Amino acid sequence: MTQREPLESSEGSSRSAVQDELLECLQTVATCHDRSTTAESLTAGLPLEQGRLTPGVFPRAASRAGLSARLVKSRLVQLNPALFPVVLLLEPGRACVLLGLDLKARQARVIFPELGDAASDVALDGLEASYSGQAIYVRPRFHFDARGPEVNRQHSRHWFWGVIRENRKLYRDVIAGSVMINLFAVAMPLFVLNVYDRVVPNHATETLWVLAVGIFVVLCFDLVLRLMRNAFVDLAASRADVKLSSSIMARVLGLRMEARPASTGSFAATLQSFESVRAFIGSATVVALVDLPFVLMFAAIIALIGPPLVIPVLVGIAFVLLYAMAAQGKLHELSETTWRVSAQRNATLVESVSQLETVKTLRAESRIQNTWEKASAYLSRTAAQLRLVSSSVSSVALWAQHSVAVCVIIIGVYQIIEGNLTQGGLIAAYLLSSRAMAPVSQAAALLAQYHQSSTALQSLNGVMERPVERPEGKAFVSRPVIRGEIRFDKVSLRYPEQENEALRDVSLTIQAGEKVALLGRIGCGKTTLNKLVLGLYEPTAGAVMIDGVDLRQFDPIQLRRQIGYVPQDVSLFYGTLRENIVAGGGSEGVDDEALLRAIKLSGLESLVNGHPQGVDLPVGERGQALSGGQRQSVAVARALVNDPQILLLDEPTSSMDHTSEEAFKTHLKSYAQSKTMIVVTHRTSLLSLVDRIIVIDAGRIMADGPRDKVVEALRKGQIGRAR
Repeated sequence: MTQREPLESSEGSSRSAVQDELLECLQTVATCHDRSTTAESLTAGLPLEQGRLTPGVFPRAASRAGLSARLVKSRLVQLNPALFPVVLLLEPGRACVLLGLDLKARQARVIFPELGDAASDVALDGLEASYSGQAIYVRPRFHFDARGPEVNRQHSRHWFWGVIRENRKLYRDVIAGSVMINLFAVAMPLFVLNVYDRVVPNHATETLWVLAVGIFVVLCFDLVLRLMRNAFVDLAASRADVKLSSSIMARVLGLRMEARPASTGSFAATLQSFESVRAFIGSATVVALVDLPFVLMFAAIIALIGPPLVIPVLVGIAFVLLYAMAAQGKLHELSETTWRVSAQRNATLVESVSQLETVKTLRAESRIQNTWEKASAYLSRTAAQLRLVSSSVSSVALWAQHSVAVCVIIIGVYQIIEGNLTQGGLIAAYLLSSRAMAPVSQAAALLAQYHQSSTALQSLNGVMERPVERPEGKAFVSRPVIRGEIRFDKVSLRYPEQENEALRDVSLTIQAGEKVALLGRIGCGKTTLNKLVLGLYEPTAGAVMIDGVDLRQFDPIQLRRQIGYVPQDVSLFYGTLRENIVAGGGSEGVDDEALLRAIKLSGLESLVNGHPQGVDLPVGERGQALSGGQRQSVAVARALVNDPQILLLDEPTSSMDHTSEEAFKTHLKSYAQSKTMIVVTHRTSLLSLVDRIIVIDAGRIMADGPRDKVVEALRKGQIGRAR
């Protein structure tokens, strides 16, 4: 058995570990099935509660280890031994791994998380006393290697239809209920036919009451089935909604930076378009599609009552379907145009609100207002056309339904005069014609909603097909502790949709514990180097190495846990000072000692000590309640709070005053003695923190050497520019 990674924080970290028994059980089971896992790879990006895995999220974590998991309710002695090891949920909120049961000896072999990988025998009665009645079966999925021939499995793997198929049992019940409802629909016309043709002429009141009781029973069953059918549709839609929303958000948060959308507002509109998909799959009118096949049954019954009566029904059905099909092209075009204009308008809104201060200072209100009104006017016209075409389909379907009923009555009257039809038969045929046309009319009315949902689904498909940092099935090297050596081996990088390379054939080595400054003009590639070290982008050529290992082998979450990054543009989240500093690990993963140390190193100590709320001070949206220098200090604090081995500082003091900068330099020089540090700066005052300077121009290294020699060469103009 391979030793699984401990859950405690890495060496040198002051964080207090939060024991997650369920996660440790998952790692134990994964080890039993020869699956290599790390705590970070299993839980990265999952919605944990108080820093711990929950039974509801457990299957999503298990899938990352190539395992399938299913939560079951069962007595302990009724668990299937063929599926051992199994995770047992204990009271209160604990867990263990059950390896085997000896019912004769009343013994159970289990692994408790607090004892590591050591298995122990416990009394079955004692285990049953603490067993919650729920267990999780965990089994390995079959792994296809390169020798297995490729087959077209795109449909079965689809992020949307795959989730819908998971609820096929509910939809099966919906179809079964629809069959019974449509069979019951025949009862009312038959009741009317018998009353008019047999009860009334013969004054058979006893027969009337028997028929009335029978039809009342049928109507009660019909009511119950309709309520159950709607409940099942809502249940299936809600289950799908939860899983689909989670998968969409996980995909968004896992996007590679090169796949990031150009417009945040437009991208947000794309994600919000899932609402129309949700509304469509949860709509009770969707059951009209299930009722469509029974139209033929109603038409056949009408033909049995009177063959000529079925002619207007068939003509009406054909007319409605032909009109609906003719409107499909226009509906699709208008739906797509409406979605694009709406996304563009939303992009203008988000951009304007997020940069409202800049808009006001530049007096750009007029231009933005003009853009907004043009988009709104075009959207209004397009939406009006969409509503017109959509309503025309519904109106034509309703007109056809009434026209068919009139035609049935006209033909029926002539049939009665000729003696080929009774009055009861005419009324029954009239009721059945309305029942036959209703599903056709409802299906036609669904067309507009379908095209809107189809357009939204296509746009979401584009999101789900974007590359992510942690693709399914990829295994990463588990390295909880790194030394901090960084090496660039002939690295080049071109950003998406850019013609020029940001870096060109860069080769350099930064030893563990070395302090380096990156100097150069604006846009020369200094920040790009930091982003490559963070794994935010993959080089288009060459390789970036950490401790001699290609960066692409590291789990991104585990790598960034060892890197403290201060970006050039500081972004804070709505919440408190504490929540922003410990944003990466949650407040449960960072103890107060580490938090206060980071606050002191960053220069936030005076702000925290002088405010009544201390670390619970609200920072506002995007940190608007803080000054520029304070926001930068928060960025420094959250870069240092996890005690990382590598520090990447991009203009860390650009918004600080001289006093704050000097205090920061003093604290950082003492703190970072054994750490690898890369400082991007235009301030010569920060050069005292480093021993080596690298000069970059146009993506190339122009100079690399000891600090004093490079500074002297720069002063004398001996370092040229890239060509």
